[in-house]
Amino acid sequence: MVPSCHVLRASIAGALLALLCTGAAAGAQAKLEASYTISIARFTIGSVSASAEFGDAQYTVTMSGRASGMLRILASGDGSLTAKGGLVDGRPVPMEFIARTTTDDDTLDVRLTMDGGNVTALSASTPAPDPNRVALTDEHRRAIIDPLSALLFPAALSEDGGLTEAACQRTLPIFDGRRRFDLKFTFKRMDKAKAERGYAGPVVVCAVSFQPVAGHRTSSAMIKYLSEGREIEIAFAPVAGTRLLAPFRVSIANMLGNLVVQANRFEVIAPSSARAAASTGQVQ
Repeated sequence: MVPSCHVLRASIAGALLALLCTGAAAGAQAKLEASYTISIARFTIGSVSASAEFGDAQYTVTMSGRASGMLRILASGDGSLTAKGGLVDGRPVPMEFIARTTTDDDTLDVRLTMDGGNVTALSASTPAPDPNRVALTDEHRRAIIDPLSALLFPAALSEDGGLTEAACQRTLPIFDGRRRFDLKFTFKRMDKAKAERGYAGPVVVCAVSFQPVAGHRTSSAMIKYLSEGREIEIAFAPVAGTRLLAPFRVSIANMLGNLVVQANRFEVIAPSSARAAASTGQVQ
């Protein structure tokens, strides 16, 4: 469908990015298979594989990736994430989020269940004590969305079916089991994109600002890096057969060279094609 380490790994490139192949779900309308390369200054430092399945009223999204390099969110570790939920009027309503991410100095295990945007059950590994960590309260677990579900955008199509600026006009209150932060999206431009396999066509590019709320360390270099007006943008592409958009490309400006998460595969497989691929071992 793309970035402190766990914040971006679990969100933007989160984001971005999306996901391990999970096999076609019963009643699936469409299945997105995607893979992304992670690079900085055009040097590849990691990759992400992604899969998302969409049924009549539910979705499942998974992500698995590994990176090495300078950014703790995407770098020096690996991780896998899964999100499940319902689709109401074309919008994701998350119900479950599971994550395990490992870096050089920390491991995050999270199992989160939600109802109506509120956390009903939470199991999460405890971070190391730090006097600079902003305390989480019950209020920070209400009216939230998990990092993976957050990056499935309602398409907000025009009358002729084209992408519109409205897709970008939103602020997402994200909780990853340990940290609460906002991602504020605003429209930047319309563009075109082409993957080596799969999608070629228009994308809507959103500017993104990162706003930490709670659970983070105020002394974190990464939090400061993302909060100081860093230029971040995400290009969203339509997922055929659904009313959703998913991340195609993420870019974060950096003095040493932009950090880029770029889709080299972005394919939507119809249910009949998915069954044929399973029987022949080939993706249609």
